[in-house]
Amino acid sequence: MKDKIIIVGAGLCGTLLAMRMAQSGYEVVVYERYSDMRKGVADAGRSINLALSARGLKSLEAAGIKSAILEECIPMRGRMVHPLGGESFLSLYSGREEDYINSVSRPGLNLALIEEADKFDNLTLHFECKVGKVDLKEASVEYTRDGKTHTDQGDIVIGTDGAGSVVRRAMMGQTTKLLFNYSQDFLRHGYKELSIHPGADGKWKIEKEALHIWPNGSFMIIALPNLDGSFTLTMFHPYEGEAGFNTLNTKEKVKAFFEKYYPSLLPHIPHLYEEYFENPVGTLGTIKCYPWQAYNKTLIMGDASHAIVPFYGQGMNASLEDVRVFMDILEAEGPNWETVFHKFEAARVDNASAIADLAIDNFYEMRDAVDDVAFMRKRKVEMKLEQQFPDYYSKYSLVTFKPDLPYSEAKARGRKQDELLLNICQNDNFENIPLEDIHKQVMAITL
Repeated sequence: MKDKIIIVGAGLCGTLLAMRMAQSGYEVVVYERYSDMRKGVADAGRSINLALSARGLKSLEAAGIKSAILEECIPMRGRMVHPLGGESFLSLYSGREEDYINSVSRPGLNLALIEEADKFDNLTLHFECKVGKVDLKEASVEYTRDGKTHTDQGDIVIGTDGAGSVVRRAMMGQTTKLLFNYSQDFLRHGYKELSIHPGADGKWKIEKEALHIWPNGSFMIIALPNLDGSFTLTMFHPYEGEAGFNTLNTKEKVKAFFEKYYPSLLPHIPHLYEEYFENPVGTLGTIKCYPWQAYNKTLIMGDASHAIVPFYGQGMNASLEDVRVFMDILEAEGPNWETVFHKFEAARVDNASAIADLAIDNFYEMRDAVDDVAFMRKRKVEMKLEQQFPDYYSKYSLVTFKPDLPYSEAKARGRKQDELLLNICQNDNFENIPLEDIHKQVMAITL
């Protein structure tokens, strides 16, 4: 048997990593603080449906489970925008028919990964085990279960335990020794989950194959489809002000607010008040840190090392991509953990920062710009470019549909393209400019 790997956290990243390492012959032990999802899922109000795209799919394909997961997904081919006082319209994600993202349930995907991971004889899953201490140098963990304290020793420890990572906190506790840098940046917005129930016949009440957006300047609601005919709605609102969660604290205020700002959505959510007052408000923040490893014995990845806001649909995809990149390096280098850890950091840190920045950009775009004239013109030009020129990818497409392109490069190229196209589309005569000329200009600044 190869080295013993202790993984802290059985979320999406942790279970996929455990599976991949078990496939490679390592002894893998996973500790998860929450109960086994196979005994029931109790995360109502905090699931936020996920958008599974090319990077995540490539990582699932490497584990041999892509086809099975896709059966649990619904394709979303674009954004269905519902502007206040205007007609709804569909903005496709790409000018290529094969480019789309997939709506998938977070708990459903996590459950599927747990079931797959549990098939390996050399992989052990422990639930309801709260890791409290991590010995970074000795690769050991101390955890409690049923009120009793236990320890376990491995050859390495990998923390995939999310934004509140106990493994990362252990690294933060040795800041001067590790020269550990850490930052967190919270939006002044939070989120609250609502839903559209299935129709009487089990059908979807609004367009099924789209991500829906009700934009309103400083706040918005999005909706993603579910297999049962429902939609998961997520309110992204500030905490304060007219639209603030702290302000909308009575049924009368919520009713008046939705009638004013979400009139087209209101008929689909007769249960609004029950969900609004029962479901919690979640926070939205970005976490960046460095280094991601300590003493060549302990490593963090996924949200533990780079939590981001959900507005590019890449948080999960970036975490799953971490696993694929890590395993590619491990397979090339063998269990030389010092080399593997340092090469993994070098491959991922800048890219994690890039997608974090792009996610913030997209928050403002989805909230403020999807119904802006220049933005809509730009999207039309991008659609035409992608339809006619196979070598052109918009910024969104570079991130979402080019899994071999590093996030950092997608960010740099995409921002240059956006600046150029927005300048062109500010001109009311932009449609008179030959598409071939626009393509040449774009390619000249990005190649």
